[in-house]
Amino acid sequence: MDENPERGRKFTMSALLEGIRILDFTYLLPGPFATMMLSDLGAEVLRVESPSRIDMARLAPPFVDKDGQISCMHATLSRNKKSIALDLKNPWSIDIIKRLIREKGYTIVVEQFRPGAMDRLGLSYEKLCECDQGLIYCSITGYGQTGPLRDRAGHDINYLALSGVMSYSGRNGCGPCQMGIQVADVGSGSNNAVIGILAAVIHRMKTGEGQYIDISMTDGMFPHHVVSGIRALVGDTDPCFESELLNGASIYGFYETSDGKYLSCGGLEPQFLTAFLQTLGLGDYVCRLMEPGITEELRGKVADTIRSRPRDYWIEVFSRVDACVEPVLSFTEAAGSEHAKARGLVVNVPGPVGNPIPQIGLPISFSGYAPEYRWAGTRLGSHTDEVLRSLDISDDEIEGLKKKGIIM
Repeated sequence: MDENPERGRKFTMSALLEGIRILDFTYLLPGPFATMMLSDLGAEVLRVESPSRIDMARLAPPFVDKDGQISCMHATLSRNKKSIALDLKNPWSIDIIKRLIREKGYTIVVEQFRPGAMDRLGLSYEKLCECDQGLIYCSITGYGQTGPLRDRAGHDINYLALSGVMSYSGRNGCGPCQMGIQVADVGSGSNNAVIGILAAVIHRMKTGEGQYIDISMTDGMFPHHVVSGIRALVGDTDPCFESELLNGASIYGFYETSDGKYLSCGGLEPQFLTAFLQTLGLGDYVCRLMEPGITEELRGKVADTIRSRPRDYWIEVFSRVDACVEPVLSFTEAAGSEHAKARGLVVNVPGPVGNPIPQIGLPISFSGYAPEYRWAGTRLGSHTDEVLRSLDISDDEIEGLKKKGIIM
């Protein structure tokens, strides 16, 4: 469970999203991450998966069970979720989906197929609204449900490229910097899906009306231009590599230490920049910062000075200086840091046989609620029988459907 003791706090007995039921048709990262966040907040999420077309997230090693059936990625993205395996090309399965909406209150649907795919299966927003007029239906795609790119395949790198973000995220001479994390998938797709769904839930509470939500991961990157890109909208030039205060045109940046590691130096405001330069023995430059061409010279001096000592030396030096300087940590270092421990960022979640699996927890703290991490992601179709029995489908019929390959 959460390692943060939360001393002295009293938590509500019910989850924040208690009573919210979600049918999750998503795969890979954007949709599953969104529904994982909602499940951490107490929503009941039922993943609807294909018995034959396996989600690649289930296949990403390493695995957390002895049989190699549950990957650590799937164990995280599907925590607190139930799994039902249905062949959605079979009319019987479509009827089950509609019954779950009508009879069991699964009135939020999240899907991640290309535009038109759910319609061809008979699971469009219009069709499922016939089961409940308050249905909230969220579609997550690369380019949205409309426009010239709607039918194109894509991944995170494409969304970053087409949104213009990568045109000034890199260095002169080497071009765009390939990101180590999936910024568009999670920062745009997952987060905007959660925002849209929760806004629609509030609207439904007031009016009883449902919503169709169109999430484009490319669209969601456009607001990230809020510092530099928006200037071009009012006639300024486009930002480019090393042309901005925050992308290489100042001493703000990363610097290598003598042991091949790095420091992040973010002193923008005068007091932080002054403290930074004085600590490096470069205080004489403080009064020269407005001289033409001084930035390039100063960056070289800063780089040479920081490269003269190992990272741990600078960690110790700047631990006593308020200058916005922090080490570039490896993931293991970051996850084991005092900050991560104090904030409860790593949690232990019951695994396939009860063994705890360390995972990254919900990064949102509430005064009266603590997320409950009930179980890690389970095997494909592990809740199929339970869900079908809740619809009064007999064990004999369930076994017959399994033999036909309609369920798993």
